[in-house]
Amino acid sequence: MSNRPGHKDPNPANPNAAPKRVAIVVSNAATSGQTGWPIGFWWSELAHPYHAFIEAGYEVEVFSPDGGPCIGDALSDPRDPSRWSAGDLITMGFIATPETAALVENTRRVAEIELARFDAIVCAGGQGPMYTFETATDLHAKFVAFYEAGKVAAALCHGSAILKFARLSDGAPLVRGKTVTGFANIEEDWADEMTWNSGALARGTHIQPWRIEDAVRALGGHYSSGGLWRGFAVRDGNLVTGQQNFSGTETAQLIIEALGR
Repeated sequence: MSNRPGHKDPNPANPNAAPKRVAIVVSNAATSGQTGWPIGFWWSELAHPYHAFIEAGYEVEVFSPDGGPCIGDALSDPRDPSRWSAGDLITMGFIATPETAALVENTRRVAEIELARFDAIVCAGGQGPMYTFETATDLHAKFVAFYEAGKVAAALCHGSAILKFARLSDGAPLVRGKTVTGFANIEEDWADEMTWNSGALARGTHIQPWRIEDAVRALGGHYSSGGLWRGFAVRDGNLVTGQQNFSGTETAQLIIEALGR
């Protein structure tokens, strides 16, 4: 069943073709071991790709490793008193629309993703994946299954944490020899400085337990970035990665480019 809200495209490019289907995976709720904050997924990294896929005529379903209700990182919510994301109208529309808001209230388990039904899998970011993806063995297996089947396997921002744990059937790291991106060290430095100044972390400690860029390089991947807080995404074959929370649309566009309409 499609959960695509609103009208269908009255003049699709190929009216007889089945719609492309994308499984977006968000993190279950967790607690940061560094700050003690409640953490989860980043709203724009769900809402912006979702919007792009729906506009392309795709069908989208939302999953999480454990299933059930999920929460967004507070700073990613446009309603948060910090007003950190107050200008994010796409996310605000996603949250304010009952049909889309409901997608994160009762996510299905990643183990239920049927490879034959979907054309792409996308791991959204937020602080949660840095803690929850390590033990999400079903997610490791699904991500690799999509990749090895020649379907699009994508990750965005800290959702690229999946690359640290994804191993091919022969045991090699999926990321070895691939050009990818994810949350950059320079952006981690910026986030650390912000939390030091707020008093949430002792100066010299890190907001994340490890870093995407360092892990990619250690596993033999080729890390690339578009610069500090620049929307940026990379496609290497059927592997697509986005740099950070400003890269959701760019990531979705590369996936749409790979899949067509």
